[in-house]
Amino acid sequence: MTTTTERLVDRQVEQVLLEAATRAPSVHNSQPWRFTVGPCRIAVHADPERQLRVADAPGRALLVSCGAAVMNLRVAAEHLGFHPRVRLLPAPDDPTLVAVLEVDHRHPGAGGLGVLYPAVATRRTNRYPFSGRLVPQSVLAEVIEAVDLEHAVLRVYDDQAEVDRVVGLIRAAELDATLTVPAAAAERAHWVGRREPGEGVPAASLGPRAASVRAPFRDLAPDPDPDRERVPFEATPTIAVLSTITDQRADWVRAGMALERALLVLTRAGVSASFMNQPVELPDLRWLLRSPLTGLGQAQMLLRIGYGPPVPPTPRRPLDEVVLRSAEG
Repeated sequence: MTTTTERLVDRQVEQVLLEAATRAPSVHNSQPWRFTVGPCRIAVHADPERQLRVADAPGRALLVSCGAAVMNLRVAAEHLGFHPRVRLLPAPDDPTLVAVLEVDHRHPGAGGLGVLYPAVATRRTNRYPFSGRLVPQSVLAEVIEAVDLEHAVLRVYDDQAEVDRVVGLIRAAELDATLTVPAAAAERAHWVGRREPGEGVPAASLGPRAASVRAPFRDLAPDPDPDRERVPFEATPTIAVLSTITDQRADWVRAGMALERALLVLTRAGVSASFMNQPVELPDLRWLLRSPLTGLGQAQMLLRIGYGPPVPPTPRRPLDEVVLRSAEG
C-alpha cells in the first residue's frame, strides 16, 4: 500500500495516462473531457461547454465519449503496472464528474488490458470504403467478449437482409427533419470540416462521398463539396450494434468503455471501424435497432467494421487545456 506522502501519479505517469485518455474517440472529435490529477488518482469530468446541445440534448454521446476516455486511462494504467480501481459517477451532487481512477501500488508487470496499449495510438475512425475481405469469426468473437466484459452487448450483422434493414434506418435518419434543422446543421458545421488545429473533424478526415445513397456511410460534411470524389462503398458491410440493457447515465459511460475496448481489439487485429449513429440520435429509430430476436437492449452505438486503407489521425487538444490541477496535485 502507498503511504500518504508517496506520489504514484507523478508528472511522467500523468503524461502517459492523459495522452492515452485524450486519444479516445468522441462525438465529432469534440473531446468533451477534463481531468483532475492527484497523487494517486485521476478524475474524469465531462465538459458541458463541448456538449452538442441540439444533436445530444440528453448528454448521452457526451458520456459515451468520456467513457471511452476512461477505458484508455485503464489500458494505460495497466500498461504501466497499475491495477486501477474505477468508480463511475461517484458524486451525485456533481453531474460533471464521470469517473475516478485510483491506484495504490505499481506492479513489475503489465495488467491484462495492457496488451491493448499500443492500439491506443494507432486507432482511427476510418470513413473510407472497406475491402470485401471478411472479418474472421475469431476476431468478432474476441470483440464480442471484450464488450461483454464491460457489461454491454455487441450484436454483429453481416446478413444481407439485416444489413439492408439497418441501412434503411440510416437513410430514414438522414431524411429526418430533426437532424437537418438550421440549429443542428450549424452545430455540425462548427465541428466538422474544420481547419483550426486541435479539435473537430478536419476536412482531410471526412473521406470520399458514397456513390450510392444505399451505401452504409455517414457523410459528416456540412456542405456539398464538388471536389470530393464519389466512390463505391462495400455492398454488404459488417455492421455491429452496441447496446446496454438499461439506459441510465452509468450505462452511457459503460457503453463508452465497451466501445473503446472493442475498437482497441479491432485495431490490434488490423480491422477498421467507423460510426453510423444517425438512427441512435432519433428515439423512434433507435428503438428499431434493438435485437430483432429478443427486443431487448438500448442501442448506444452503430458501427461499420472491415478492412480499410490507412488514414491519418484527427487532431488533439494540448494536455494543458484539459487538465485541472487539484489542491493536492
